[in-house]
Amino acid sequence: MTVSHFEFSNFVAGFWRINAWNMNVQQRLALIEQYLELGVTSMDHADIYGVYECESLFGEALSLAPKLRDKMQIISKCGIKPMFGGLDNRYVNHYDTSKQHIITSVERSLTSLNTDYLDALLIHRPDPLMQADEVAEAFFQLNSQGKVKHFGVSNFLPQQFDLLQSRLDAPLITNQVEISVQCLTHIHDGVLDQCQRLGIRPMAWSCLGGGELFHAQTEQALRLRNCLTLIAEQVGAKDISQVIYAWVRMLPSQPVPIIGSGNIDRIRAAVDSINITLDKQQWFSIWQASTGHSVP
Repeated sequence: MTVSHFEFSNFVAGFWRINAWNMNVQQRLALIEQYLELGVTSMDHADIYGVYECESLFGEALSLAPKLRDKMQIISKCGIKPMFGGLDNRYVNHYDTSKQHIITSVERSLTSLNTDYLDALLIHRPDPLMQADEVAEAFFQLNSQGKVKHFGVSNFLPQQFDLLQSRLDAPLITNQVEISVQCLTHIHDGVLDQCQRLGIRPMAWSCLGGGELFHAQTEQALRLRNCLTLIAEQVGAKDISQVIYAWVRMLPSQPVPIIGSGNIDRIRAAVDSINITLDKQQWFSIWQASTGHSVP
């Protein structure tokens, strides 16, 4: 397998909601250009986003300025087959990591995204029926054809990651997992430890918890908002979202937060959070607000 160096931008642009932003094609192109101007060059997609519509909306915009392709890294994911109203006679949500499905999904994504290649392809979810050798065959074929440069996974546990890696002669470049002040799971289950050991940067999805943290009335959300607001005042952050991004990026595995917004002010605030620095006590104060108890 031919492998070149892959490097994420400090933040990743997430387009799983692009079909809900009610933008025309010119507005979508302007958003992509603004992301690039802010140094956000890594673009995250998945075949299923927006009932298979989001990649096409991005690709339509990119077709208006094809030279932008060389300024970005396009990442997509495959492996989930939702029902979506009985599409392809599906009657249950399921996973498919067969060689044929991976190749078919990539071909569809390339067409939708208006590109000849993906910079990275991730297996979207761990599949209990995954044949690691078959996935490796798909990866090798796609790479040898120049259709995918790099491969990774999403939501994999360390042992699942190790299984797939054992069949590959090139390193998996990332594990895209949920990391937020509300979801500490992968801080403690070995996923981020593995990333640090292997020297790969995880991609962090739902850093802001889908916005729930800003209005939820649960005890955890109330504790977190109070704590984050106090720390935002201490560090001069514009809002608590900047503190959250700084908290995620402080993890030793150096997660790359995905910004899932079409609002340029929120995007700028996220990117500007790189200038926010927390000390260890502030970081653990947020951990304590999330868990509801002190460290042992």
